[in-house]
Amino acid sequence: MSASAALSIAYESDLDLVKISPNATPPVCKIMNYGKYKFEQIKKQKEARKNQKVVELKEIWLSMTIDVGDLNVKAKQAQKFLAAGNKIKVSIRMRGRQNAHSNLGVEVMNKFYQMIENDAILEKKPLLEGRNILMILAPKA
Repeated sequence: MSASAALSIAYESDLDLVKISPNATPPVCKIMNYGKYKFEQIKKQKEARKNQKVVELKEIWLSMTIDVGDLNVKAKQAQKFLAAGNKIKVSIRMRGRQNAHSNLGVEVMNKFYQMIENDAILEKKPLLEGRNILMILAPKA
């Protein structure tokens, strides 16, 4: 139908004539309450934002002289974080003489990763950054 006829029908029913796809030949239009349509769109966007999962970066501190039992406790905690969908930043702060033996800290990190590698992906390998050794793990999809 012509645009003027559609506009008159929309005017009589106290609604708006909205172009759905103006580039089509002929253009596709719809008769609706545009204010209500905009309100529904905003409501959908708010709902989508509310249901969006924010990935947090949780941090776990290890030491170069950590024992097996303590390492197991930290691994269990890391698995809880990964199950919740969070990323993990594993770090070791070296003090004093430990700076000369940073390779031992990297070994501790690798041992920790081997304990939880069924649940995690190695996003950033253990790297020495100043006095810290950092590693970032992400949950498996």
